[in-house]
Amino acid sequence: MAISKQNRRARIKLGIRRKISGTTGTPRLSVFKSNRAIYAQVIDDLKGHTLVAANSLELGAKSNADIDTASKVGETLAQRAKDAGIESIVFDRGGYRFHGRVKALADGARKGGLKF
Repeated sequence: MAISKQNRRARIKLGIRRKISGTTGTPRLSVFKSNRAIYAQVIDDLKGHTLVAANSLELGAKSNADIDTASKVGETLAQRAKDAGIESIVFDRGGYRFHGRVKALADGARKGGLKF
């Protein structure tokens, strides 16, 4: 029986979410990417609140979100997190492989001062 691409990714995502969770002290940085943009948000899972968020559309990227744009999103998110008093996070790659735009976003967040 063939597993569809969406079901496979959902299973991978659930497996990752069982292992990591964001708390008030160390919230979770969640990544979502599409062909058009990349989105990131810092979430407190205990309260169920999004603390800060950033995406490539608000930075004015009109074309596909490339690696440079993803890095800028990470830096923007890190700056907003530091302004909100967040120093360290848990990284949730959202079922995506850790390369390309996801890795660039993580490196941008580290460059911006977040620890994970």
